Amino acid sequence: MEESLLTYTFHIKGMHCKSCSLVIEQELGDLSYVDKVKADIKTQSVKVTGDFSGVPAEALAKDFSTLLVNHGYTLSVEKHKVDKKWSEFKIAIPITLVFVAVFIFLQKIGLINMVNANQMSLGTVFTIGVIASLSSCMAVVGGLVLSMSATFARDGDRVKPQVLFHSGRLVSFFILGGVIGILGSAFQLNGFMTFLLGIIIGLVMLLMGLNLLDVFHLTKKLQPSMPKFLSRHALKVSKLNHTLTPLLVGIITFFLPCGFTQSMQIYTLSTGNFWVGAMTMFVFALGTLPALALVSFSSFSMKNNSKSGIFFKSAGLIVIMFALFNIINSLVVIGLIPPVFNF
Repeated sequence: MEESLLTYTFHIKGMHCKSCSLVIEQELGDLSYVDKVKADIKTQSVKVTGDFSGVPAEALAKDFSTLLVNHGYTLSVEKHKVDKKWSEFKIAIPITLVFVAVFIFLQKIGLINMVNANQMSLGTVFTIGVIASLSSCMAVVGGLVLSMSATFARDGDRVKPQVLFHSGRLVSFFILGGVIGILGSAFQLNGFMTFLLGIIIGLVMLLMGLNLLDVFHLTKKLQPSMPKFLSRHALKVSKLNHTLTPLLVGIITFFLPCGFTQSMQIYTLSTGNFWVGAMTMFVFALGTLPALALVSFSSFSMKNNSKSGIFFKSAGLIVIMFALFNIINSLVVIGLIPPVFNF
């Protein structure tokens, strides 16, 4: 049997982060004739081993692309020519400046505040949740939703599983966010630890923002993520056809690899309070709800939109803004630099 197995390497267009590798490996690995799949964000490629019965690599690339196109990926035998589309910044930069102006106005009237290691308004958390839900970094969660939707749609049950999924996600983010807040209180974070967490939050968000720009491929290799075996098992759960599967899948999204989620979890740890931690993660999940609901009940995908490049570059610049504000404010709090922003 081993002698009949062949290994092909395909180049992938559409990979943005380590989460993409998990989605690709899961989808291709479920094919009956595929024995092994290994996707690599560093080389933007995937090695697929299986019994292909003499099917040429070009035909396989087309078949695999048909399977993955809803996730925003296409495969080819030849390496893709990278088009960084610098011209999209002509639109993305003005959009970002408008966002910054609106943000500063809302800051002035007290509705939201800049990302800060010491305090973060729920309006800011909600905004980060919205950006996270539309970005490519939510690929795993979107993949879970699509996979689960397909599983239950075959049985004609479409609405109930989605309600259970989103309910499980909101409730779990509230409870587990509170648990992280309590853990933070047990550590009794001092000023230096709070400063260190603020810097970590800023650096994680900075990497996320640079990844969204899709022009600096080195940053994709540096993005932190949950252990692969946890995320892989989470993806497999979505394939189970059981009444409570959607609820369970919603709960485990708390542990999936998303830099935005991780930055909020780090901030929650610094709060040292159950209710603050619970509300932070709940409102973040609430911010992700509209886009994920669209994924649930339609074929919506920001990555497949013709204007996706402009959106991702705008979102990337906004996230970088949050990151830099956070890092600068953390340096101000510890007294290393004088106050920079007076709004």
